[in-house]
Amino acid sequence: MLIGAGLDARLNLPFNELREAARIAQTLGFESLWTPAGGVPDAFHVCSAWLSDTGLRTGTSVVGAARGWTPLTLALQTATLAQLHDGRFILGLGTGGTGAGFFAANGYPNRPIAVMRDFAVTVKALLAGETVTYEGRGFSIGPASIGVTNLPSAPVYLAALGPQMLRLTGEVADGALLNWASPERIAVSRNLIAEGAAKAGRPASDVTVSMYIRVCVDEDADAARRAFGMQAVSYAMTGGYRALFAEMGFDDVLVELEARRRAGEPMTAIVDAAPDEMLNAVGYFGPAAGAAAAYARLTEGLDETVVRVITARPSLDAVAATLESLTPALIRSA
Repeated sequence: MLIGAGLDARLNLPFNELREAARIAQTLGFESLWTPAGGVPDAFHVCSAWLSDTGLRTGTSVVGAARGWTPLTLALQTATLAQLHDGRFILGLGTGGTGAGFFAANGYPNRPIAVMRDFAVTVKALLAGETVTYEGRGFSIGPASIGVTNLPSAPVYLAALGPQMLRLTGEVADGALLNWASPERIAVSRNLIAEGAAKAGRPASDVTVSMYIRVCVDEDADAARRAFGMQAVSYAMTGGYRALFAEMGFDDVLVELEARRRAGEPMTAIVDAAPDEMLNAVGYFGPAAGAAAAYARLTEGLDETVVRVITARPSLDAVAATLESLTPALIRSA
């Protein structure tokens, strides 16, 4: 299993400190670097800088495809990074949002699986040097190409939560980007990916299964819980993640938390009311001493895991301390 580090704009680090954090991760033995798009600094610029600074594999997890991108613009960005950095860049794609309102506002039909199929297939064809003509769901191309052939490897991964997207990933993608999943849910996801791969006539091993596992390491356990819980609970009460957490056995918990929200309780109180069982099922919060063992238990079934850093007190030092408590060597030994 490969072990990467996940760093993003929520850490409130300026560009140069994000670069320094990546260099720290490299010295600690991390094998890849990942960041989501949609914030400042821009993810493609960050990945390019990381690739130059460290030489590690680097990826976006994820770019919201339906948030103003087209397959052609995504292919051009990806091809440039593939050329500059000898195929060490991975394009991770996701829908960018959930619900009919989101897709309608961005000019797409409420058919996220079909839209993502079109994006993934078209981007991969462009990266393969093909000339593409497409007129369909939410975008049109062509005839168009990126103007180069024989590119270095440029893998395309898909963010996948539900059964249809997982099967689609098995059919058309080079990798799956899971999120907020327990080991039991990872196993279910792998089976669904395998179904999609079988439909496409290829082995499931062709699809790398990767996932962010979020951590907040701080000797103040209450502060760590609060920072971690704000992200976990916010996701759990939103869109497709609501269904994911319900499938993992937390529907009754979420019904109660949603009732508190409707009653006007602040998010801090809702997070305080969330049970540790739910939070511990998908990540780690607390002192450094327990981090590696807890993290290792959550990685079962993954080909690559990404230590997604959350800090209770944002600073480069806090990021470095988190990475030091969860090095690949420590996780593997646990």
